[in-house]
Amino acid sequence: MNKLVEIRSQEMICRERALFDGEHKVFWLAKAEEWEQLALDEIAYHFRECNAAAFTGGSAAAISSSTASI
Repeated sequence: MNKLVEIRSQEMICRERALFDGEHKVFWLAKAEEWEQLALDEIAYHFRECNAAAFTGGSAAAISSSTASI
């Protein structure tokens, strides 16, 4: 989930730049939305992986250890 933290950090940086760079505000907000979508994709991927492990016979311990890092 470190990847998610990095993605959210990039999103925040873009939103901050939009606040301070009024001339390019639209550009930075668009970039922030791209990062936001990447974050949502990463979250969805994580849950698909967890669910796939649960349905393919992954142990409950493996699933709980992977969700503990969220």
